[in-house]
Amino acid sequence: MPDVFTADDARHWALLTRAALAARRAEIDELNVFPVPDGDTGTNLYLTLDGAIEDATAALEADGVRGTADLVRECTTLRRAILMSARGNSGVILSQVVGGLCDVVIERDAEAVDVALLAECLERGAAKARSSVAHPQEGTILTVADAAAAGGRRAADAGGRLADVSAAAVTAAREALARTPELLPVLARAGVVDAGGAGCVLLLESLHRVVTGAWSGTDDGLLAAAPPRHRSEWHRERADDVADGPGPSGAAAGPDDDGADGPAFEVMYLLTETDAAAVDTLRDTLDGLGDSLLVVGGPDLWNVHVHVDDAGAAVEAGIAAGRPERVRITHLASQVAAREHVVPIGVVAGAAGPGVATVLETAGAVPVHFGPGRRPSANQLVDAARRTGAPSVVLLPADPDGLMTAEIAARAAAGEGIEVHVVPARTTVQALAALAVLDPDRSIHANIVAMTGAAVSTRHGAVTVATKEALTWAGVCRPGDVLGIVDGDVAFLGTDLVASARDVLERLLSAGGELVTLVIGADADDDLARQVAAALGRDRPEVEVVVIEGGQPVYPLLLGVE
Repeated sequence: MPDVFTADDARHWALLTRAALAARRAEIDELNVFPVPDGDTGTNLYLTLDGAIEDATAALEADGVRGTADLVRECTTLRRAILMSARGNSGVILSQVVGGLCDVVIERDAEAVDVALLAECLERGAAKARSSVAHPQEGTILTVADAAAAGGRRAADAGGRLADVSAAAVTAAREALARTPELLPVLARAGVVDAGGAGCVLLLESLHRVVTGAWSGTDDGLLAAAPPRHRSEWHRERADDVADGPGPSGAAAGPDDDGADGPAFEVMYLLTETDAAAVDTLRDTLDGLGDSLLVVGGPDLWNVHVHVDDAGAAVEAGIAAGRPERVRITHLASQVAAREHVVPIGVVAGAAGPGVATVLETAGAVPVHFGPGRRPSANQLVDAARRTGAPSVVLLPADPDGLMTAEIAARAAAGEGIEVHVVPARTTVQALAALAVLDPDRSIHANIVAMTGAAVSTRHGAVTVATKEALTWAGVCRPGDVLGIVDGDVAFLGTDLVASARDVLERLLSAGGELVTLVIGADADDDLARQVAAALGRDRPEVEVVVIEGGQPVYPLLLGVE
């Protein structure tokens, strides 16, 4: 097969990177101490890419080419979408890294990316990101991206294959990330590496996974596999002589190093109906008003980001330059304070069966029973939120049809002074994964981010037996047929529950995984889970298996992969 990166690979890379950022975004948030310790870098990176994928997919679908567009079309659509969806300092820089890669493909009208082109893409992405920052700072994502590009170029010039280039980029990025505290004293004093740089490493690791097809979870310890459940390898041990004395560069850390005395507001907006001269004037004006300045895009659409004390002046400068849209103003000190505020957190979760309810209660959650044709009302959810006794409550519907009801319940609870946050756990296994990462010692914001990441990165499936003839995505089923369900859709028809469950798992594990959860239904044969777990142990010994007696009706086995 040719040693190239195709449009299908690009789509896979985007989705895998989004999953990696979802799984690790709370951890990246905790690293965020520069330029402002507001704890949102991981969230902004995830939301930037998630929004870009959603917008690009919608645009391609409207044109009738979703999943079939060539590489140039995919890159053209994604480049604009990620510029529009970019959030925060880190998200805007990520948009430029991705935009630089896309620029090369578009300019070369490339049907696929070969070794030489991949090295050029990495270089252009790093260069475009650096040029977008008014005052580049070493020890950040810019340093990591530069190192990755240099590593990829060396491998390409040495005659390496595509996998060698991506591997060299990952290695160089990891090494550069580890060195970021040597370049930024504020990182060394906090005992962390740069948050944006960590996100860049995930982007490159996901690229390497796609290039090599390494999905088993054994490929050199790549970081994108699962939600964090332990202290991050990205945190460094604090050295007394760094924490209390001069920084690594030899200069004493000043009062501004932690960003506490910086500008009061973050201002972001999209700018249209402008021209190059007006944008240059805007850039000069904003540079005089504050810092963390990014003005990127062109020629018809620009994304503007700056930290200032006078938010009104920043917006007025945009009005003078063109037409500002999607204006967002954030008070940075309030965001930092909210991150540090820890309050008791209650959890309400949907329970598809008595066994699931017992697991939820053991974990400290209030279960709300549901089943086919018997879903809880908003009033029942509000009552369960009251019973937690906590001022802040996380709601895990565990049911796709219950999400809207959960949102209504959250609004109703707010009227009673209860802060309810809905985590989009659409299935039992996603709810269990989210509950597993709840940390009562963290703020509600940090927990929502972590739990959402755990839920959305958990792939889910099930097996059930048809009771009547019906038309499914896999064809017409008849009574007695086994339905193999993957991510909510009937993927195939089978005749044996064990064989079908194994098939569902193979599909769920095709993108990697470290933990498999099997939830046994009320009508399941006693040997069903045992046989599936035994087969998994033979075929994938590196995967951990957890079996839960769920007791849910209809589905003999629910399956989850984290």
